[in-house]
Amino acid sequence: MTRVFKTLPNNFCPGPIQRRGFMKMGLGGFTSLTLPNVLRLRAENPSPTKPKKNAVILVWQPGGCSHIDTYDPKPLAPSEYRGPFGTISTAVPGMNFTELLPMQAKIADKFSVLRSMRHGSPGHPAGTMRMLSGDQDTRDKVKPRLPDWMSVTSYLRSKAGPRATPLPPHVAFNGPASYNGPAYLGDAYSPYYITGDPAKPNFSVSNIGLSDPNEVQHLGRRATLRKNLDTLERSLDQVGELSALDEFETQAMTLLTNQQTKEAFDLSREDDQTRDRYGRNTWGQQLLMARRLIEAGVDVLTTSLRGPLCGRVQNWDDHPVNHHIFDALRFRSHAYDQAVSALIEDIYERGLSERVLVVVTGEFGRTPKVSYQPSTGAGDASAPAGSKQPGRDHWARAFSNIWAGGGIQGGQFIGATDRLGEDSIERVCHEGDFLATIYQHLGIDLTTTIDDFNGRPTPIVDRGKPITELMA
Repeated sequence: MTRVFKTLPNNFCPGPIQRRGFMKMGLGGFTSLTLPNVLRLRAENPSPTKPKKNAVILVWQPGGCSHIDTYDPKPLAPSEYRGPFGTISTAVPGMNFTELLPMQAKIADKFSVLRSMRHGSPGHPAGTMRMLSGDQDTRDKVKPRLPDWMSVTSYLRSKAGPRATPLPPHVAFNGPASYNGPAYLGDAYSPYYITGDPAKPNFSVSNIGLSDPNEVQHLGRRATLRKNLDTLERSLDQVGELSALDEFETQAMTLLTNQQTKEAFDLSREDDQTRDRYGRNTWGQQLLMARRLIEAGVDVLTTSLRGPLCGRVQNWDDHPVNHHIFDALRFRSHAYDQAVSALIEDIYERGLSERVLVVVTGEFGRTPKVSYQPSTGAGDASAPAGSKQPGRDHWARAFSNIWAGGGIQGGQFIGATDRLGEDSIERVCHEGDFLATIYQHLGIDLTTTIDDFNGRPTPIVDRGKPITELMA
């Protein structure tokens, strides 16, 4: 039976909550009751059955990765399509990658490559919304119309009652762009955002796991004072809302004072060998942090591979005006290959491969045919301004993503593109199939609907089915 969940009335929350994430409010947010009230939003009508506590790590390539230069090489295509990179064999007979991915090639039996994704939204905002929420609008909107799958997961799992861990359900570590979010679910279901470079010695996450006993004591006094002042309000409470608020105030205190929370974010607790294995750089340490947080109890971890490791414009948007695409791919390939292969190996070695699904993708691919334009500026992987250089533009008709863990069948290449890599032609998959596969792993009923701003039941997946070939 399909369950329909009602959205919260607009006047339920006493004030606006910023998208920075509810725990970023820290002590100030708690003492002004913002944090408990955000948590209170998650108390509505708890479900009698708890969904499976499977988890997902989404590794996002903002701007879109060239499938031809990575997972779907075309060595027999003309030079203006195939690019300069040689092809290497992998641990799976018949599955070849380009020379940029030697570490992933060695463990290809531990993940599957889907080579036949496609959709109809060639812009970054629209493409991101397609992949993360299923929105089929081809226009590039400023804000999402539909909630992304991460917010939907947090929303639906909140119905199962209090969490067993002090950690938040969804963490975004330098996460995907602002094109995604909770939409009509409300900011209470936004992720907890972490920014910064975890490879730096002074990296820290603010307002997590307070250890100063004076701060903890001060926080406790504020909470007690607030409870003493609301006696009259409690006498008028007819629906038991304030008893739920008490529970969530306790959770709020735990978020700020629990030592487990602080330890989960502390990369120094990992041995040097493990940190070296992931790579002592931003991406490597991001993915190591992702594994730590998921292992500690976070349900959904999204992390975006952007920044200086990408090249001059700090993303994968390898237009010729931005990057010399082949220099850019060489520039970022080692850090990318090392971090992703370490994460996949780690979830197997630590016994997480059934519970934790790792998905690596961007919003689309890049044009199979190489184009040339003058560079707009010099920098890493970009020639001086005015110099003509090669690039690939947006391409949503065919692209690849990889899937690991989650109990899936590894060592597969699913689907195919044509001889030039221009179109998906075999086992074509769309955004609905992508989302349905993730929801199925998370134990979420694919027929679920949630009421939008206008009270209309809106399906969480529209015209999509799980990619059965991925299932063991």
